[in-house]
Amino acid sequence: MNRPNPARPDIQLMSGYTPGEQPDASRPIIKLNTNENPFPPPKAVLEAIVAAATESLRLYPEPSSRPIREAAARAYNLKPEQIIAGNGSDDILTMILRTFVSSGQIVTAPCPTYSLYETLTKIQGGIFQQTPWPDDLSLPIAALLKTKAQVIFIVRPNAPTGHMVALADISELCRKTSGVVVLDEAYVDFADDNGLALLKEHDNLIITRTMSKSLALAGLRVGLGFTTPALANEMHKVRDSYNINRLAQAGAVAALNNLAAFRPGIAAIRSQRLRLSQELGKKGFTVQESQANFVLATVPNNGLTGEEWLNALREKGFLIRFFGSDPSLQDKIRITIGTKDEMDGFLNAVDELL
Repeated sequence: MNRPNPARPDIQLMSGYTPGEQPDASRPIIKLNTNENPFPPPKAVLEAIVAAATESLRLYPEPSSRPIREAAARAYNLKPEQIIAGNGSDDILTMILRTFVSSGQIVTAPCPTYSLYETLTKIQGGIFQQTPWPDDLSLPIAALLKTKAQVIFIVRPNAPTGHMVALADISELCRKTSGVVVLDEAYVDFADDNGLALLKEHDNLIITRTMSKSLALAGLRVGLGFTTPALANEMHKVRDSYNINRLAQAGAVAALNNLAAFRPGIAAIRSQRLRLSQELGKKGFTVQESQANFVLATVPNNGLTGEEWLNALREKGFLIRFFGSDPSLQDKIRITIGTKDEMDGFLNAVDELL
């Protein structure tokens, strides 16, 4: 029997989110495409995860991730009531759209940026409207306000460019919009400052963080949202039950209790980011100044397109990111910052291709 497709028509028409390529385990390859941390978490985190696996897997986790929220409150000088935890920061983004966006309402972000926003908006039945970055990559406040969006996403540092907009502009946007402003700080630990102080000034601001990047816990999937107690309470209503498992809760708490142990790795990544940017510049690339754990580079005029660089580097054992669906990024590649040895190997491969 040929039954009609039972999926919603808007779901049938949309494309799903495309994650970074995962390597074929049959041959060695260095992943520089998904912005993972090249350094492992400290011993205390691993011990906490092992202990949780040994002692309590038969039990459900704490439903609201209270241990994580309390640890995060101590770490960031907030109240637990201001914090919501998710299965990665993507889960927090899903909660935001479930809570604040109805079918047909507009969501916007300066683009190019994290492409999951558009996917999640369409799943919710909303309308995602791109607002282009101006040439100077400043925050396009007037253009964002013109959309009359219910939710405005700002990534700082932005992905995939790595640049930062002024915190004063974020504050101005919060004052002038009647919607919710989401400041996505997934990469902020690699940057010079952050926006947490803005929470005291604006009751329509939500700041999201991930523990997948600077805190080296991508495999556990833990994200955090910081906002007012009132908005956090509304988001709890749409949160999946038991959305963070016991192992992830144990690891996240240990990481938040040991933030100082991550500083040497973060410093090493910042150092290699500067080095990679300078070395690529010498080789004919144009590199956007980055405050994240990656750089976006315009490829040199040597006959290879961005996609050809992706394929050629893969053959040499390095996965990078190429955003083929975005016309503004056709001549660009994004490279995650790895260890010194990984960056040495990557630069050698670039030399061979040049």
